[in-house]
Amino acid sequence: MVLLSFDIEEFDMPLEYKGEIPFEKQISISQTGLERILDILKKYNAKATFFSTVVFAENSKHLIERLLNEGHELASHTWFHSEFEEKHLKDSREKLEELFSTKVTGLRMPRMMPVNEKEVERAGYSYNSSINPTFLPGRYNNLKVSRTYFKEGNVTQVPASVSPNFRIPLFWLSFHNFPLSFYKKLAADTLKKDNYLNIYFHPWEFAEIKEEAFKLPGFTVKNSGKDMVERFDSFVGWLKDKGHTFGTFQEFQKQIER
Repeated sequence: MVLLSFDIEEFDMPLEYKGEIPFEKQISISQTGLERILDILKKYNAKATFFSTVVFAENSKHLIERLLNEGHELASHTWFHSEFEEKHLKDSREKLEELFSTKVTGLRMPRMMPVNEKEVERAGYSYNSSINPTFLPGRYNNLKVSRTYFKEGNVTQVPASVSPNFRIPLFWLSFHNFPLSFYKKLAADTLKKDNYLNIYFHPWEFAEIKEEAFKLPGFTVKNSGKDMVERFDSFVGWLKDKGHTFGTFQEFQKQIER
């Protein structure tokens, strides 16, 4: 099973690099990208999971309703993208459920931040996908964490996929910067070894984000916008041609817990 997931959030990354972007533009850029993602998924009848902040969801109700109507799963990316308190775990889950009348069972922390797992369980989640089990200088070192899913208390941990050899991360930055043929090889190796693939992206990657005012480094914007649309369309089509199935995290959890 291929687990495609998207962290749908206010596009505040320029602020990390001392760039400028008004809140309205943070939302509109992510909305543009999300529409493009949904169009590709619809083309291939591929189901996915969308981890949304409450801030983005409240400002994009029509798009959240669309993704739910098209069979995708809504999960929590907490309340804000750049501000976190433990109470946001439970509050965000309940708010998303209230806004969209759907069952929210999954969590992904913004920027894959560490989180108190007991609090995750207390907040009512059954799975958490907030670990990238690799080494990324300045961000995290999770080389001792399991590459594949495992149970922690009553919560299923579903780490992002890394290659079986050397733990090369298959996350969004790899997809943008590796040759697509090499990325496909890593994905194929991981599927063969693990029988599933968990890769994540963001909607703003599919929008135009090369404005000077954003001050984003080249490795974050390479193959973004229309280039990303074409690249991702090609990749999903390749997976489909290989006979792989696409599922939500909720479907995956049911399957592994049978």
